[in-house]
Amino acid sequence: MKTVTTAAGYDDIRACLAEVDPAAKSAAVMALWARVEAAGFDPGLPSVPADRTPPGRPGRPELVDPRKVPRRRLGSDAGRAALVHAIAHIEFNAINLALDAAWRFRDMPDGFVIDWLSVAWDEARHFTMLAERLAQLGHAYGDFPAHNGLWQMAERTMDDPLERMALVPRVLEARGLDVTPGMIERLREAGDDPTIAALEVILEEEVRHVEIGSRWFDWCCGQAGVDPETTFLHLLRTKFAGRVKGPFNVPARMRAGFSERELAALENI
Repeated sequence: MKTVTTAAGYDDIRACLAEVDPAAKSAAVMALWARVEAAGFDPGLPSVPADRTPPGRPGRPELVDPRKVPRRRLGSDAGRAALVHAIAHIEFNAINLALDAAWRFRDMPDGFVIDWLSVAWDEARHFTMLAERLAQLGHAYGDFPAHNGLWQMAERTMDDPLERMALVPRVLEARGLDVTPGMIERLREAGDDPTIAALEVILEEEVRHVEIGSRWFDWCCGQAGVDPETTFLHLLRTKFAGRVKGPFNVPARMRAGFSERELAALENI
C-alpha cells in the first residue's frame, strides 16, 4: 500500500520548536523537511498564536555570560572539543532561530516559511555532525558552558521580521562567515581533519542562510517603502549593541547579498 505523506503545517513547526532533546529536535526537523519536500507546506490554522514562549532546550549546557566562556586552545583534544561544543551550541540555537522565524512571522509569504524550514534542516544536519565529532573527542553537547547571545537577539526582534532579518542572519550569523576560515586554519595547524571537514560544509551552507536573510530583508524593506542599505546601517547603529568587528570575509558576504556600500560602512561602524 502506498504511504500518503501529508503537507507540513504550523503546528508541526511548533512541535519541533518545543522539543527539548537536541537529537530528537534534529530528527524531527529532518522529518519535517522531508514532508515539505514531498507534500509542501499548508499554513492552515495553527492551534495557538505565536507568543514569546522560549523554544525547547535541554538543561545543559549551563548558560553563562560570554566573558565567562573559557578560551579554547586547540593544541589538545580537550581544547578542540570545547571549540566544537561552542559551534554545536551555535548550530542548536540556529535550528531554533530558523524554526522561530517560520513559526512567528505568519504574515510573510509561504516562500519565507519554506526558506527558513530549509535552513532549519541544514542547521539540524550541522548540529548532528558536530555532536558526532564531539563524541569522537570524548564529550557530548552540554559538557561545556555556553552563552545565549543568539537567542537574546531573537527575543529583541520578535515583533518585526524586517529587524529579525537584518540583525540575526545579516549580523550574528554572518559573523560565522568571517571567523570560520580562521578557525579552519588553526585546526589545520593542529591536524584536526575531521573537524575541518565539518566546518567546511557549514561555512559553504551558511552563505545560503545569510543570503536568505538578505533576500527577505530586502523584501521587507520593499513592503515598508524604505531603502535596504540605509535601513540596515541605521539598525546596526541603533539596535545592535557593540561594533561589528572585522576582518570581514568579503567574497562570502558578497555572495550572501551584502552590497559594497554596506561592506564599506561595516568597517567604520
